[in-house]
Amino acid sequence: MDRFKTTERASILGIIGNVFLLAIKSVVGVMTKSQAMIADSFNSAGDIFSSLMTYIGNKIASKPRDDDHNLGHGKAEYIFSMLVSISMILVSLKLLQDSIKSLISPAGYIFSWWLVIVCLVTIAIKLILYIYTNKLAKNQSNILLKANAKDHRNDCIVTTFNLIASLFSIKGILWFDGLVGTGISLWILITGVKIFIESYNVLMDKSISIESKNKVLEIINKHEEIKKVEHFNATPVGYKYQISLTIYVDGNLTTFESHDIANKLEKELDKLEEIYLAIIHVNPI
Repeated sequence: MDRFKTTERASILGIIGNVFLLAIKSVVGVMTKSQAMIADSFNSAGDIFSSLMTYIGNKIASKPRDDDHNLGHGKAEYIFSMLVSISMILVSLKLLQDSIKSLISPAGYIFSWWLVIVCLVTIAIKLILYIYTNKLAKNQSNILLKANAKDHRNDCIVTTFNLIASLFSIKGILWFDGLVGTGISLWILITGVKIFIESYNVLMDKSISIESKNKVLEIINKHEEIKKVEHFNATPVGYKYQISLTIYVDGNLTTFESHDIANKLEKELDKLEEIYLAIIHVNPI
């Protein structure tokens, strides 16, 4: 199954799972007045939005290049992942405000074993979704899937603390619920900021990583006829990069011979996973 089909399937599974979790968390959260559970339900609502943005962004990014978009539509992934990050940041700030109020004044919390059941169900579902989505994210180098996988992982962790808070309430320790709600809010905020920065870097054409650049240079260095390399530039195209560079070869070579070296090198570089297109200019030395 190709990159875009697997992303589509992951986003649909994420939407289905999160709609179910949102429903049960909201009901139990309102019923027990648990700020941690209410925060968790808002987190699930954010995850639905995240999965929806993954689905839409993936649909657009899967379109081939055309006359209006010569380098394809790959950056759609980063535009929509940025929307996901902004929604996470806004939700976290509201939850943080409510959680701090609950921490200061924890009255009204009502323990229910439904809190424990919902937490266990959430952890199980989110752990399965995390393992599945994280595997796809690594295989496909997809920032949208990476953002979704982080969401699923975060949910496992924060819901575990939610579970602890509900168990603490049995002993009358109610303030811990507000503390967990605060922690969940901060966690969502930090994750949202990280995804925003990563998306921003690509949209602002941040250059290729040092590791990937070294891979390119290693291939170039295998060609003894290439004497020097200059003007190495890289532009992100979705999750890959278009690179351009100038190589210097013996000036006594014919035009055909020098360009044959460049053409062979371009084909080698295009095989790298990180490279969308290699453009090489030849100069004599």
